[in-house]
Amino acid sequence: MPSYNLAIVGMGNVARALLRLLISKETDLRRRYDIRWRLTGIATRRLGWVADPDGLNPLAVLHGHPVTPHGAAAASPPRNVREWLERARADVLFEATSLNVETGQPATDHLKAALECGAHAITANKGPIVHAYHELCALAKEAKKQFLFESTVMDGVPVFSLFPFGLPATDIRGFTGVLNSTTNVVLTEIEKGRSLDEAVKRAQAMGIAETDPTADLDGWDSAVKIVALAIVLMGVDVKLENVQRTGIRELSEEKVRSVRSSGTGVDLRVSPELLLTTDPLANLEGSSSALRFDLDVFGLSFVEHNPGVEATGYGLLADFLRAVQP
Repeated sequence: MPSYNLAIVGMGNVARALLRLLISKETDLRRRYDIRWRLTGIATRRLGWVADPDGLNPLAVLHGHPVTPHGAAAASPPRNVREWLERARADVLFEATSLNVETGQPATDHLKAALECGAHAITANKGPIVHAYHELCALAKEAKKQFLFESTVMDGVPVFSLFPFGLPATDIRGFTGVLNSTTNVVLTEIEKGRSLDEAVKRAQAMGIAETDPTADLDGWDSAVKIVALAIVLMGVDVKLENVQRTGIRELSEEKVRSVRSSGTGVDLRVSPELLLTTDPLANLEGSSSALRFDLDVFGLSFVEHNPGVEATGYGLLADFLRAVQP
């Protein structure tokens, strides 16, 4: 039965959700997929680079207890990501650091290091797709490893995995969607009578909004997502600066109805839109998100109903299974 050493960089809500799923589904992974795993590396700002090829206690990591490598692994901690991956003997890297809109770093360097060290590279971070997609794909091909990123858009919904194998010989002409859970929660709460500040605090209390919600409220999160979709699914080499972006901060609360992110070719736009009540996108509430594709042969829509952070963690877990299964 194959066993895989897993390394996780960034131990925020998403990584913790992944770890909970790995633990809860450990027996299922063995029985259904013949897969065993052990956690051999974690890296955070607080802990630094922690590696032990004999395995770290995942429950201790999950509950914030002290994590100390054993034996030789405890002698001197790794000094950088490459040394950390080598010490952990990582077969798979899960990259779950925060989004850097401007550069995609340090996530991109983490993923490069993983592929160059012979590990599959799986990320929940959209930045590397926008800033280094082709380079990372080339590295993965050269290393004969997988570079996967399903959870970057719509969490665990198999948006990227569906193309091209699930829908061969189709041409994507455009897409429209509600792609930012925080923004949708905020707009829903404003519709219920709350102020913008109250709505943001509500989204933060739900664990959906970050402590600093700027990327969501100003449209950056959706902008990065539609650029990623255009690059990967439409083969369009676009930049973030090509997106016409308008956030929701200046919306009058009386006019709040919905948000739409759309892209056709290289014409990409993120902005609040008033929609007819008959439009399915107008009826999304809470953290729900949706994506509607305009294909050359038919239209196709995905709706994710009120996902939490577990859905993003699931996207990472699903990519793990895709990476290691023949």
